Amino acid sequence: MTVRPRIAVVDYGMGNRRSVQKALEHVGAIAIISRDHDELNDADGLVVPGVGAFPLAMRNLTELGLAPLIRHRALQRTPLLGICLGMQLLFDGSQELEATAGLGLIPGEVTPLDAGGLRIPHIGWNEVSFERPSPLIAGLPAGGCPFYHVHSLVARPSDSAHRVGVAVYGERFATLVARESVFGVQFHPEKSSLHGLALLRNFVDLCRTAVGRAAQPVIGLRA
Repeated sequence: MTVRPRIAVVDYGMGNRRSVQKALEHVGAIAIISRDHDELNDADGLVVPGVGAFPLAMRNLTELGLAPLIRHRALQRTPLLGICLGMQLLFDGSQELEATAGLGLIPGEVTPLDAGGLRIPHIGWNEVSFERPSPLIAGLPAGGCPFYHVHSLVARPSDSAHRVGVAVYGERFATLVARESVFGVQFHPEKSSLHGLALLRNFVDLCRTAVGRAAQPVIGLRA
């Protein structure tokens, strides 16, 4: 019988948690929405969703004690997926509204999207081109495919090796990133039809392989 991994959608009061939960369940996971530390520590994978402002998100994560917990799980090689604002939170910091430190799991900063006169926020379907292989995009069209975006800021990885997928809206920006077991997507896979579900299914598969694995530190990630 296929193991259904238990994936926790981190509840810090921001983001479309229920739609992410339903999408994960659709592709084979047991998905819960939780801020309980025991449940998050026992999960086979974590998803950090998010819609809203970076400073408030980090304040909520910190006040709930979730920021160090997420960092700890990443150090344990637990598959971690950040979605939209959740992807931005993975980085060192953001300039949105005020300079704010992030989770520091992927080196780089979050700054406003240079849309070149196009309407902000960037809302709608946009073609994502894949620059390098990743288990998160296994089975997706090699040249890329469209995903649904809603954002005004973009993450800028310091190391191009962490940039997996890019899109263009005024400027060319990173919209899919990965470092070890940490992944982030600027778009909303739960709103991106079959390709989005395929990406989430790949994440569920990653969590499935993590079931029962002993915790091993990830070289390079900071505590």
